[in-house]
Amino acid sequence: MAARRSFLLRVDPELLDAVQRWANDDLRSLNGQIEYLLRTALRESGRLPKRSAAGDDSPAADSHGEPSP
Repeated sequence: MAARRSFLLRVDPELLDAVQRWANDDLRSLNGQIEYLLRTALRESGRLPKRSAAGDDSPAADSHGEPSP
């Protein structure tokens, strides 16, 4: 597994609560949901490298292994 980096993120409490609820619905941790959202946004904007540092199996698959639209 690739090395993981940590950093401090300041977020509006209401935004964080909404992301936490979404993470709960998707059975992910809050950290996992934030990574998923960032990865999805990067992929959709064409800014995600072919193989991300997180070691994804496929750049076109989300965390459930389903292809993205």
